[in-house]
Amino acid sequence: MGLLLLCIIILLLNILDFSSGIIYNKGKFQTLILSIFFELTSKEFLGVFTSGGLAPSLGIINSTYTGIFHFNLTLFSDRAYWLINIPRENITKNTDIAAVEEWLVRITLQHGLNIYTTEGTLLDNVREPILQWDLGAVLTKKDIAEVYPHVVDLKVAKCPCANDVALLGFILNTTYNGIYIGLSSSGFWDYDDILWFNLTDTIYSQIGEEHRELSVVDMVLTNHFLVILTSLGCFVSGDLRYPSSSVLPVDYIKGKLWYNERCFANREHFEVDYVTITFERNRTLSESNSCFYANEPFNEWLPCLPHILKGMKSLPSTVLTFLVDQEHSAGIYLFSSQKSTNACVSILRNNKPGLRTKFPQFVFPSSFSSPVGMVFHPRSHFLYAYGNQVWLSIDGGNTFELLADFHDDIIKNTYHSFYTSDITFVSQSGNVYLTKAGLRRYGKIGSISDKIFTLYYDHMGFIHKLTPDHFEADMSLRTSGNPKSIFGQAPDMGFETALAPQYIALKEIIFYAYVPANEPEGTIYTKKFNNMHLGKVIHSRKTGTAYIRKVLHHNTSQGFLSSVIAEVIDPFGIEEVNESTCLSSSLTISQVGIDSYKLTLQPQSKCNNVYLDEEKTVVIPGHSSFLITSILDDKNALAIATMPDRILNNMIIPKDSWFLHNFGHRNGRMWSIYAKPCNYWFQQDHSLFLNVLKYIDLGKSYTFKVKVIPNTEGVRTLKIPPLNVIVGNANLLEVKSEGSFDDSESYIMKISAASKGSTSLALVVWGASIECLVTTVVPMMKNSCSYLKSMHHIPSKLIPLEDWISGVHKDSQGFNMIKTLPINYRPPSNMGIAIPLTDNFYHADPSKPIPRNLFPTSKRSGKFKQCANMSTREECNCTNDQKFSHAVAFSDCREKVPRFKFPVTQYPISLEIYSEDGHIPVETPYLVTVTEVNSRENWKLKHSVPANVKKLKNYLEHRLNAPVYNPLGLNLSIKGSELFHFRVSVVPGVTFCNLVEEFQIYVDEVPLPFPGHTLIAVAAAVVLGGLIFTAFMFQIRNIHPSGICQKFMARNKVNVSNLSINQVAHR
Repeated sequence: MGLLLLCIIILLLNILDFSSGIIYNKGKFQTLILSIFFELTSKEFLGVFTSGGLAPSLGIINSTYTGIFHFNLTLFSDRAYWLINIPRENITKNTDIAAVEEWLVRITLQHGLNIYTTEGTLLDNVREPILQWDLGAVLTKKDIAEVYPHVVDLKVAKCPCANDVALLGFILNTTYNGIYIGLSSSGFWDYDDILWFNLTDTIYSQIGEEHRELSVVDMVLTNHFLVILTSLGCFVSGDLRYPSSSVLPVDYIKGKLWYNERCFANREHFEVDYVTITFERNRTLSESNSCFYANEPFNEWLPCLPHILKGMKSLPSTVLTFLVDQEHSAGIYLFSSQKSTNACVSILRNNKPGLRTKFPQFVFPSSFSSPVGMVFHPRSHFLYAYGNQVWLSIDGGNTFELLADFHDDIIKNTYHSFYTSDITFVSQSGNVYLTKAGLRRYGKIGSISDKIFTLYYDHMGFIHKLTPDHFEADMSLRTSGNPKSIFGQAPDMGFETALAPQYIALKEIIFYAYVPANEPEGTIYTKKFNNMHLGKVIHSRKTGTAYIRKVLHHNTSQGFLSSVIAEVIDPFGIEEVNESTCLSSSLTISQVGIDSYKLTLQPQSKCNNVYLDEEKTVVIPGHSSFLITSILDDKNALAIATMPDRILNNMIIPKDSWFLHNFGHRNGRMWSIYAKPCNYWFQQDHSLFLNVLKYIDLGKSYTFKVKVIPNTEGVRTLKIPPLNVIVGNANLLEVKSEGSFDDSESYIMKISAASKGSTSLALVVWGASIECLVTTVVPMMKNSCSYLKSMHHIPSKLIPLEDWISGVHKDSQGFNMIKTLPINYRPPSNMGIAIPLTDNFYHADPSKPIPRNLFPTSKRSGKFKQCANMSTREECNCTNDQKFSHAVAFSDCREKVPRFKFPVTQYPISLEIYSEDGHIPVETPYLVTVTEVNSRENWKLKHSVPANVKKLKNYLEHRLNAPVYNPLGLNLSIKGSELFHFRVSVVPGVTFCNLVEEFQIYVDEVPLPFPGHTLIAVAAAVVLGGLIFTAFMFQIRNIHPSGICQKFMARNKVNVSNLSINQVAHR
């Protein structure tokens, strides 16, 4: 059974665009519907997976979102594929226009198993800024075809956060005018998907008149602006987040744009885009500088050099490039003059380069004679200066290291993929070279013969060749078994000379490259090993391969000027007696010059065709090898030694003690050099994708593990850590790493990072082949709040969503715990139920009357938010999420709230923080403040304050002028009625996140006020007042109640006595 291919069909799609390296399609709906099937399989075969409980899963991730969606276990409509339907709201609810990261998508047969895996991207068309912009008049395919004959070059500008969104501009010759730009939202996979625009009239409207020879010169697409450099000047769009069609003219002539590509999703105040324009100075110009820069909104363009530095003779005359390094808050210059090429780093003050340099100037050697420019690899701190050489800096321009020397061939353009860390260099001769970010090796991958082309990396790291009338994607480096390459067949990186092998161990060999004595000085470099050969494999035309581990250069005048140390993978074949009859003879070696030796045969029989042995190497185990440079006669030859100190001089070497290797080139080169297949696998935890942005909160750290697995069959694995950890700015990132080898010789490293700003962290497998998909991982560490971090109130009783929709959820006593608010409801105020004073409406409907609106103060309060300037509730466009949101911003949409019986006592306010690391309860040091958004009273909070936070609590209350509470064990009691809307906020200083949560409680069935207390109080007051008044009257009339009582009691006694006597007499 052949290798199965997991395929994807995108059935319906509009708001979200999906692109994959395998199958790509588009549709026109707001729901993502995916169909998954196996190529060349049947329903019965898929039944094997479904019966085992296996079904595909879809992972969607960027730095602000992570979600796993599972396909139905059963096949769709009893057919041979699975289907999933994902509403847009399940992925994102935001619809505002902003620079947002494109989602990366991974589909596997079963989540966690990583079998039959394919990857792609998912784009939010609603929010991507450039897709909402009106670029100009739309052109048909026929219209744009008329421009093709006049195109002389192409320029590509891609969105920093979504590399699948890109612009293609035509650079025209002098026979045609216009600004013609193509827009792709799918990574230039399909030419027919491009939207073409004519911006000519827009440009002419800005300069007020028409001119001839109008053409695109360069383009840059930043996070929020489009900068187009034309032959008539530079034009800057308005802010792309606010759709329009206007551009702003900037009066600068033809030049080149430079931009340090950074994605500013979840943007911080210190993150800002910079664009630089450089041009060759002209006597007709009024500007006194050849370099200008601006930061967004690009209204003010300033000279790159500070004014005092302009007249200094020590500075080179021309600024080739000026880049802003935001990780180091510095500006980096590349200067060039006829005498030297220099790099200088200036410290930024108030976003402007100052007079003070951060490091001493770095002076490149004179061999770097044709510098072209300088570029940062996107989203990293790796800086490349390029021209006839390529130099790498990993410390912000302080020092540079030579990566490649192309001598007379000049690198004109570089192309980068942030995702795979690929960097492609294209020379003026059409040769194409590949390296990886931070890797100190490179290789030639082919050439391009097209006269008009440009290269482009999409979001997933696939490289595309773009020409005016067609596009072509390269799959050779990403798909095994697919030989198709836009750069042709894999090139032989060998060079035309003979090699002399010298064994230094059974599996270790040195190859010396021979340079003839009469070789012209200008072409000696063509017969030497260079850095391009590091990590490659030498192949013999006969048999045998060796892995190049090190490149050496020798300070000799002639002969062997360079060599490589290689490890033998497969043994090299030697010459047989039938190929060289001289092998049946003994050999004598004698020195005839400083660097020359004569080899003399003592044949047992006649040697035939000895002249074919020229450029072969005599190998004597344990001693120096000899490269035969010329044949004197059938017994004598001249040779040079690889190791002159280990020569058997004037000794007879028996016939079976020496042999011949053929690495010559006179009769066709007998050796070649090709790239080594991938020799390392890179594995990381906690992340499905490469080079992600990781947010680190205040006082927190991020810990992760990576594993480097060797795939070096036939090559020994060195017990040297294969992983380099490089910090972009060590002042902003504290890194601790621990590494070790396991029993399978895999290297495991645990890394803990604590950030103090925003900087990159690079993990480079320094010994990896450029054929590996992953050699470098550059996660961005940002000391900020993650979009994934939020605070949530956990209700004391959870109500299912279906009950919220129906509005009925009864407890065990039959009490409905959901309250449907009246239309245009406003909570009462402290002045009474009938006098609401809040501005917040709930369950708003502009077409309905407003209750409780009799008093003037109530009429002046109350403002619609979502329903402002609307006439009906339908026009408010309330989504389901807004209707169930507790946020006061969506109070117009809120219809139903939790309902409680009066009184509410000791209601637990339970809070949790949700993040990518899981859920944690809110507790110290996360102290909180609690407010009622409608300024209601009749509620109080109860909490306990540990002794260790009491001082902090008192300090914060003084600074915030508000009560501060310990969230752990916080309880709420309410004595009022109707709706209470609370906002809980974490105090500043303990997190970068603005952690705020709101919740609502509707208190119902409040008993009617009983007047008994008032009546009793009034009666008591009347009685007490009467007694006081009576006592007062007795006093002024000299009446003594006590005396009257005594007389009355005495009279009663007398009467009782008389009554008793009379009764006795009658008896």
